[in-house]
Amino acid sequence: MSVPIPDPKDRLIVALDLPSVGAAESLVARLGDSVTFYKIGYELGFAGGLGFARELIAARKKVFIDFKLHDIGNTVARGVASLAALGASFATVHAYPQTMRAAMEGKGASPLRILAVTVLTSYDETDLVEAGYAASVSETVARRVAQAREIGIDGIVCAPTDAQSVRAALGPRGAIVTPGVRPDGAATGDQKRVATPFAAIRNGADHLVVGRPIVASPDPAAAARAVQAEIARALEPA
Repeated sequence: MSVPIPDPKDRLIVALDLPSVGAAESLVARLGDSVTFYKIGYELGFAGGLGFARELIAARKKVFIDFKLHDIGNTVARGVASLAALGASFATVHAYPQTMRAAMEGKGASPLRILAVTVLTSYDETDLVEAGYAASVSETVARRVAQAREIGIDGIVCAPTDAQSVRAALGPRGAIVTPGVRPDGAATGDQKRVATPFAAIRNGADHLVVGRPIVASPDPAAAARAVQAEIARALEPA
């Protein structure tokens, strides 16, 4: 199956990392037509965010449910089936083979795209050692991408610094979604493997997830447009 080429505007996914639906509604209203794609994670999801996701979808916005599912196969499959029925565009699972297979089964024939999370962008080599992994970050990412490709997963979530190697391993058919994207001068926060929007796109990313640099901006629509302009510049021939 070929992967549709996203419109430059659709390549930006704004992370609604906010404590309430009211706060999310306010931000979305301020962003207006400048943003077409939103991510809902744990913070908003557990505060009524799934209901808000329905509202966004009804308003013809795209929604990425980022719950990073990982459980027994039956539970994952049923959870993914519910997200498919919701009308979400993307959903994440951890890149463990059993979990990925269950998610692909659960989405059925729906257009929901399953993204496998390789290694969190807040993790580095020390964190993997502490968690009991013998392999390095790059080795762990490579192994999980190879398994995801074999299973036929729809896409990969990885750090922007890993996007080039992931694209080489994944090939042209899978989507690459990168959090940890920070415009020049923005604080990195708790992210450890970051890149600018320009670098992430040039490294092979299809979609960029940006939260705090837009959400915390005094003019979030202007901040979103600035990221989109950098994306467009990165898409120009070198």
